[in-house]
Amino acid sequence: MHKGNIIAIGLLIGMSLGLLSTPTWADERMVSTARISEILNKVDDLWRGDSSYVEVTMRVKTEHYSRAMRMQGWSKGKEKTLFRVLEPLREKGTITLKSGRHIYSYLPKTDRTIRLTSGMMMGSWMGSHLTNDDLVKETRMEEDYDATISFEGVRDGRELIEFTLIPKAVAAVVWGKVVLTIMADSYTPLAERYYDEDMQLARTFTFSDLKLLAGRMRPALLRVVPADKPGEYTEFFYEKLELNLAVSDSIFSKASLQRR
Repeated sequence: MHKGNIIAIGLLIGMSLGLLSTPTWADERMVSTARISEILNKVDDLWRGDSSYVEVTMRVKTEHYSRAMRMQGWSKGKEKTLFRVLEPLREKGTITLKSGRHIYSYLPKTDRTIRLTSGMMMGSWMGSHLTNDDLVKETRMEEDYDATISFEGVRDGRELIEFTLIPKAVAAVVWGKVVLTIMADSYTPLAERYYDEDMQLARTFTFSDLKLLAGRMRPALLRVVPADKPGEYTEFFYEKLELNLAVSDSIFSKASLQRR
């Protein structure tokens, strides 16, 4: 929070009038900022912990093909993620490893591990509507965006809070803005809309199918729809989620991939 002359003047006026018990504009702004940060962190932490294990089915539908893939994944912090394909049989054992800013792919058919080059980062991850770059640039909304509440109230019969998030100047974010809609009572996310630098809608994430995961009710179904191909989508259905479990750093080493 930047504190300037307005805050100082406001405090002086309040003191001179003996109204210190009445919230000033600055106090209300601080409360609002703290509330926004608290809510965004709770949304971010919905699927995150210090570490995690997940079993998920990914379904992809495009103009040219449809496919389904079951995977298991591990994560530790923001820097380490590993996904291993369980099904279908022809792709079983394929692994994607994210370690820091680097992504590696292990191909069991050739027993080879390749490191993705910068030119490959915008390519599709596992044939989905996510890119390899999406895996690398994992963000936290409270850290990487300046957020405001752009709507709070009843819409379509539900109490909602909607945030408009603008990337901070120092954040490694490619979006012009993100609009996040959540349930007001539980902070359960319903939708995230991503806009490009020209403020044109690029893709929409929707969340549904509440299910008991890692001890609490969470959306088990995430759908990604590209704005320029509204008939296509990628879905992730979470079958199992565990948080804050013991995960060895050795899992996320390049050397460990071929030993699997």
